[in-house]
Amino acid sequence: MKQILLNFLMMLGVVSMITAQDFITPDTGTTYTLNDLVTASPATISVSGDVYTLVGNLTISSTDALLIDSEATLQIDADVLITVFGAFTVSANNFLFTATNQIAPYDGFRFEEFSMVNIQNATIEYGGGLRVLTEDFTINNCTVRNNVSGVATGGVIALSRGQAQITNNTISFNDTPAISSGANSAVSPYIFNNYIEGNNKVNSNRPQINIGTTMATQSLQIIQNTIIGDRSLDQVGGIAISNFTGGAINAIIDDNIIRDNRYGLTILGGNTFAYVRNNVIENNDTQGNPNLGGSGISLNSSSSDYEVIASGNSVSGNLWGITVIGESSINLGDGSTNVGQNSFANNGNGGITYALYNNTANAITAMNNCWDTTNPSNTLASAEAVIVHQNDNASLGVVAFDPVNCDFLSVEEAYLNQITLYPNPTQGKVTISNNTQFTSVTVFSITGKRLLSYPLQQGDTTLSLDLQAGIYLLKFDGDNQQAVKKLVVR
Repeated sequence: MKQILLNFLMMLGVVSMITAQDFITPDTGTTYTLNDLVTASPATISVSGDVYTLVGNLTISSTDALLIDSEATLQIDADVLITVFGAFTVSANNFLFTATNQIAPYDGFRFEEFSMVNIQNATIEYGGGLRVLTEDFTINNCTVRNNVSGVATGGVIALSRGQAQITNNTISFNDTPAISSGANSAVSPYIFNNYIEGNNKVNSNRPQINIGTTMATQSLQIIQNTIIGDRSLDQVGGIAISNFTGGAINAIIDDNIIRDNRYGLTILGGNTFAYVRNNVIENNDTQGNPNLGGSGISLNSSSSDYEVIASGNSVSGNLWGITVIGESSINLGDGSTNVGQNSFANNGNGGITYALYNNTANAITAMNNCWDTTNPSNTLASAEAVIVHQNDNASLGVVAFDPVNCDFLSVEEAYLNQITLYPNPTQGKVTISNNTQFTSVTVFSITGKRLLSYPLQQGDTTLSLDLQAGIYLLKFDGDNQQAVKKLVVR
């Protein structure tokens, strides 16, 4: 009778030879490979060829380590969580973390305080994100895509403390923002050279990079990233840094491209100091409502302990160029320590151009900027026409914008601004259009390695580039000029 019952249950699929179970490493100072885990707990993880399957929760204890140093795939069952108290290292040339079933995501990764995490060259997809509670966290040259809200809810990489290193990654099309921290977590990550696109797919009112307070003595650094929005997501901004809890903001935001979001960059709250330099901030207008957003740069504070120094930024195609609100302030060029050299074009709404809107009672220094690159005269009068300040409303602070200067826009830059690369991002095929001065283009890696070179014709040239996904620099050469543009390859 027992045998008959067992056969019946097995026909129903409810009995198997090995029942799935969770596994916690024994905390004995052991470094495990995936094969070691298969041996230690075959009911938790199995292997077939180079594909491992994790069916139960896995916990790496505080004195233990998991080392993944060979190319393979780890499939993870629905709702399964990997928790790390010890060390977690991925150093293979290529490794894939994915869901066993893409429509049934796993819960993600939870890296506890004092764990040590170094993830290189991995793809992380169809899970619940990375909850980073440790200060010792590095993720480099990885692809993080198509994840949902799971163990990490604020962002696919959700930070809680320290100086995480987030470098050279592609973070795209996740349901949550790309990178986030809690409102009072005081984190200062180094976010460098990442390609970030189309995150916050649920279209909530959050940006793709969403950071709260920072460490007072260590700067948050957001440098040389490309942050592209999905124009169908009308609630999603580019970058927001916010102090709502009485902490501090200490930030460096340099050399980024921020495009096609609801807004480009916003810095909110007092006790703030930030550099904003050499960014390209364009076409951040996806919501289309100037009463609710659309600024290239928006600054807002209820207290006067607020200072932003901005130079070398190109701000164009937004509903507003720069908006300054409450008690916030910005130094856009002071004639001595800050050179200015910000340029503006085609920022506006309702048929009116707004390069700078000083909606505060504070005076703003804004010398040596080019206020409308589409206007060849660039006079004080043409600058006055695109700046809102005391001359327009006596309750507002004055903007000191004399002298106006467009000389920093060199001949090379003028020619370069005429050139269009499309599509950018590309999957390999790119057209260089409107070329009038350059005779060749050379492709360099982001580290400066020369990769490819092509001749250019006048007008349009289409190239097929055999390049891996990443960010590249295109150096244009002519008889008497040189210029550089950034290209993103998916």
